[in-house]
Amino acid sequence: MGMRDALAAIVGPQWVKERRQELAVFDADGLPGYRATPSLAVLPGTKDELIAVVGELARTATPFVPRGAGTGLSGGALADNVVLVGLNRLTRIIEVDPVNRIARVEPGVVNAKLSRAAARYGLHYAPDPSSQTVCTIGGNVAENAGGPHCLKYGVTLNHIVECEVVLPDGSVTRLGSAFGEPDGYDLLGTFIGSEGCFGVATEITVRLVPLPDAVHTLLADFPSVDAAARAVSRIVATGIVPAALEMMDNATIQAVEASVYAAGYPTDAAAILLCEVDGIPDGLDEDVAIIRDACLECGARGVLVATAPADRMRLWQGRKKAFGAMGRIAPALVVQDAVVPRTRLPEVLARINDIGTRHNVRVCNVFHAGDGNLHPNIPYNAADADESARVHAAMSAIMQTCIDVGGTITGEHGVGLDKLPYMETLFDADSLDAMCRVRSVFDPDRRANPGKVVPVHACREWHATPAVRR
Repeated sequence: MGMRDALAAIVGPQWVKERRQELAVFDADGLPGYRATPSLAVLPGTKDELIAVVGELARTATPFVPRGAGTGLSGGALADNVVLVGLNRLTRIIEVDPVNRIARVEPGVVNAKLSRAAARYGLHYAPDPSSQTVCTIGGNVAENAGGPHCLKYGVTLNHIVECEVVLPDGSVTRLGSAFGEPDGYDLLGTFIGSEGCFGVATEITVRLVPLPDAVHTLLADFPSVDAAARAVSRIVATGIVPAALEMMDNATIQAVEASVYAAGYPTDAAAILLCEVDGIPDGLDEDVAIIRDACLECGARGVLVATAPADRMRLWQGRKKAFGAMGRIAPALVVQDAVVPRTRLPEVLARINDIGTRHNVRVCNVFHAGDGNLHPNIPYNAADADESARVHAAMSAIMQTCIDVGGTITGEHGVGLDKLPYMETLFDADSLDAMCRVRSVFDPDRRANPGKVVPVHACREWHATPAVRR
């Protein structure tokens, strides 16, 4: 029996895709500069089917790539002539437990759908990636996804308490505990953020938090990027921890306001800050006043405060849909995800602007300013070889700049394929070897998401060939 027939016997023939036209939908993730076609795609519809699929792949020593919604931004969910295991049919919210403030879900549950299900109990799932209306909890776990409100509430790691996992050898285990810290090593923390290289989560138990009693969203506009960057440190220095603190530059503002996601941002501003504070009503107005003063002291032209849900949602829509708005500018988009010390933001943003000018590319900055997690984006035409070369040269220079000031290469998007070239710049040989040895505990044969995260030669994955950038 061939691989296709063996998998079809588990999930049904209609859920195994092998024709070129069917596989085309899986040849990229949210970062369109990379393309790779799976040998076939299998889409299990239940947990038992997923476990059986991974078991069959183990029996035949077949490499595979787990994939959720495909919204990742590092090329991490691409399968280059290996089997792709799609998790988007595993969409059950198994249980919402409002008493213990947890929920159990399958990996294909959409992030925003979980919060909607929990809202009836006055709860929500705090990590909120910009793609939360389509990205899945399983993908969030794989990438340790963040989002604007992770400044106060923490990233995915801080909100996952237990995972049932099928390991690449087909065995099933549970990591973590829904009701307290288990004895031994933090294997759950090791699994979260492993980018599909350690196995596949079949069931995820998440922590839910109460919806805040009151929320105020501030929009401050600035005559320069430098002034906005200085305001970020000034706000944090007040001792107030905003729920979110985001920055957008003029190039991004222009893209958003020219799109269907227009939020009413001032198009003549060099930069804006979106700052949100939440909690009990008492004292919240005082926090707003302190943040407003900090912005004005750093040169803000004005500060708008929104409290009505509709007004707040409109302001956030522009930020959350900024990447989509850039689709009007060019057919392809490079998105980076470096992190720098917050105090170095003014310097780094100035250097990014110089890099864009030097390479004659348009850099659009929209990012999590409160924790220094930069997202410099460059819209471009991937079919233009000269422009593509300039774009990738600019991005390399930007990443090196972030490393030079003591930063790192990813805050939430993962390494995947896109950041592989920077791993040896950031980590020495001993550190990379340690990563390889940890991976060997979960996947000694390197069959799960081969060729990702750690450079091929560092783990001696000579059989794995990274996807081709186009």
